[in-house]
Formats: sequence, C-alpha cells, structure tokens
Amino acid sequence: MAALIRPRDGRVIGGVCAALARRFGTSAWTMRLIFLVSCLLPGPQFLLYLALWVFLPSEKNATAAW
Repeated sequence: MAALIRPRDGRVIGGVCAALARRFGTSAWTMRLIFLVSCLLPGPQFLLYLALWVFLPSEKNATAAW
C-alpha cells in the first residue's frame, strides 16, 4: 500500500480523495463518488474531509522532508 500523502497531480479540491484512492488501490473518481454518496448519510464526513485536508502532508512537502 502507498503512503497516505496528498498527490500533486489528480487533485480536484484538496487531494484527499486522490490520496485515499492511491492508498486503497482504486481510482480517484470512485473514491470521490463514495464520498459524495456518503455525504447523503448522517455523520461528520465533511468535517473528516477537512481534517484530512489539513493534516495529510502534501506530496511536495513530504518529499522535501526526506
């Protein structure tokens, strides 16, 4: 499995769905569709997305640290 890092390419808003798709081996569009459908259910999905956007390192920042 790939590391959970927001990629530089393939971002639409923050790159969270692209990072999750890369981590779990699915396409980014599939992950975005899963997220949109999950927003119809009660729960903190949007807040979780925002938290992942803030706390997941970006690919450019993660490579600079190495």
